[in-house]
Amino acid sequence: MFGIEENGLTAEIYEKLRDLVAFQHYEKWDVEQALTNSLYTVVIWDEKRPVGMGRVVGDGKVAFFFKDIVVDPKYLKQGIGSMVMNALMKYVYQNGCNNAYLALLSTPGKEAFYEQFGFQVRPCKGLGSGMSQYIIKNRL
Repeated sequence: MFGIEENGLTAEIYEKLRDLVAFQHYEKWDVEQALTNSLYTVVIWDEKRPVGMGRVVGDGKVAFFFKDIVVDPKYLKQGIGSMVMNALMKYVYQNGCNNAYLALLSTPGKEAFYEQFGFQVRPCKGLGSGMSQYIIKNRL
């Protein structure tokens, strides 16, 4: 049985889980600041081992963004991703206003997982393409 911890995500857990899936690495002090500024975080535990995480960022009322949704690859297909998403969705439903905007960027090939939670692949009718960029400070 997996346990869930709200608002317990640390920089160490964050980097450990992101490293398992080869996500971008960030400096520890940057991660600590990002986590401090998060609205809500969740960690899924297998006893003493963190096996999943996610966080919510945004303005806390109108706009929310799901970030850093990660499941340890050894624990895929065991419901951990759904545990993370259900906790994040619950937070937004409890704290967001009516018609609050909720977004995320899917890892390629994982879109169908997020569609189960009501997310739409863009572009679609009435919604243009999702867009993003990474800021590389020394490139200017």
